[in-house]
Amino acid sequence: MFRWLKNLYDWVLHWAETPYAIPALMALAFAESSFFPIPVDVLLIAMAVSIPKRSFEYASYVSLFSVLGGAAGYIIGNQFMGTVGSQIINLYGYEELFTTLSEAFRDYNFIAVLTAAFTPIPYKVFTITAGAVSADFMEFFVASAIGRTARFFAVGALIYFFGESIKSFIERYFNILSVLFTILLIGGFFLISQLF
Repeated sequence: MFRWLKNLYDWVLHWAETPYAIPALMALAFAESSFFPIPVDVLLIAMAVSIPKRSFEYASYVSLFSVLGGAAGYIIGNQFMGTVGSQIINLYGYEELFTTLSEAFRDYNFIAVLTAAFTPIPYKVFTITAGAVSADFMEFFVASAIGRTARFFAVGALIYFFGESIKSFIERYFNILSVLFTILLIGGFFLISQLF
């Protein structure tokens, strides 16, 4: 299993050195949000480090296609859960997470999606689960757009301003940085809701 994932990881990275890097980035962003196991961040970081001045351009492609892929994941869960959706969940061993999320979505749709959209938690499980429980699609879509855009533009900004030197830092501490930013993001929403 791990050898297969490592080979897949290397295959994703190789696209950064081809003329098809941008279409591959868009396709991977779409696929990762609905069924593909390798995070798009891998290719985004590689491409942004190679041309830091295009970091925000790459982040915008990833954000757009990741949100569209999330909508596809929602459709898979909503219309094809009995066939495709359950196979994706089972393939990655996320049955327990799916059950837990099904409960969470009933009460915390927006926050659940926002958290998943930004953190390293497998986003595809959230998108499929949201569709399976018929979570409010507009809430889902807006939370996805905010979370995914914030996540990828944060990576793009770090590379734009710090270049190659930040690459190993991002790769090493990505999970911690994602969780911290999510706490700040949700805290900000909570503060705004209290003030207004």
